[in-house]
Amino acid sequence: MTALATPPVTGRPAGSSPHLLHWLLRLHRPALLAWTVFVLVLGGLLLWVGGPLTDAAAEGWKQYHACETGGCAYDPSAVGRHKDWYMYTTFAVIGVPVLIAAWSGATLTSRELEHGTAQLAWTQSVSPARWLAAKLAVPAVLVAVGSGLLVGLHHWAWSTGQGRLDSAKSWYDVGTYAANGPATAAMALAALVIGALFGLLKRNSLGSLVGSLCGTGLLWSVMAIATPHLWPTVTKFSSLKNDVPQGSGIIVDQGLVTSTGAHVADPHCGGSGFASCQARYTKLDAVGYYNDYHPQSHYWPLQLTATAIILAVTALLALAAFRLLRRQTGPSAPARKAAAV
Repeated sequence: MTALATPPVTGRPAGSSPHLLHWLLRLHRPALLAWTVFVLVLGGLLLWVGGPLTDAAAEGWKQYHACETGGCAYDPSAVGRHKDWYMYTTFAVIGVPVLIAAWSGATLTSRELEHGTAQLAWTQSVSPARWLAAKLAVPAVLVAVGSGLLVGLHHWAWSTGQGRLDSAKSWYDVGTYAANGPATAAMALAALVIGALFGLLKRNSLGSLVGSLCGTGLLWSVMAIATPHLWPTVTKFSSLKNDVPQGSGIIVDQGLVTSTGAHVADPHCGGSGFASCQARYTKLDAVGYYNDYHPQSHYWPLQLTATAIILAVTALLALAAFRLLRRQTGPSAPARKAAAV
């Protein structure tokens, strides 16, 4: 019987970083190409929305205001087109990167564990920890850079309409607030790690994908509820002569103020100019409105605090993934080889 030939020794071990990186890029080339195309297409649309579409809509509003002083005709289609495409791109920036990252993270680990290719890699001088680190590193960079670029372009596209379009969204509009800030990019990174963690837990593509989407949705919901409470609010008091409490921004709480300074719920009756409302306010001992809210100056403190929390949670989830993998596999592949010898 002829002995198996020993492969020639090269200057680079089989598990070297360049070889592993090349293997990862080749394995996930379709996903990388799809992500690149998505970022380029959506980035181009945002440039279009913030450039030609905004200019056309601004001209439409200019014509509309000119018509207010005399009879003339104007074309509202440019304004409507800008509103529609701004809405489409806003939803895309918020949702699509997170969904892609959650799907990618789940398939990165579960598919190879399910097919046995990960176990094969661990026998080729690639430790499980190194395998997971390599699986997460390249997608994490691409997700962070791509989603960060889209968030920056959306913020620019939104800012070009401020002061020019009557229909421009305010900074505290729910969709605009999310799409304009780094917390959305951080959420996409968290979705990638959540997907990888569920891939290790479930070890099958469908189960890990469902878990990844549910876990990401839970984190997203918690942060959406918690964000208004991450920074101290500003309180503004106003007269009952107004129909509603004064002060615009992210509203945390508002209602009526009594003569003793207590805060009570607003019955939403209307201004005190109505006799029935005045009688109701008198019965409640109300002397004015209060409004606890975040003005525009709180935008970056809220965004950066939320981003820091999401990144901290992401780091903890990544640590949990590595600990779970170590518990599942025991010693690393090189250590097992050494023990066998």
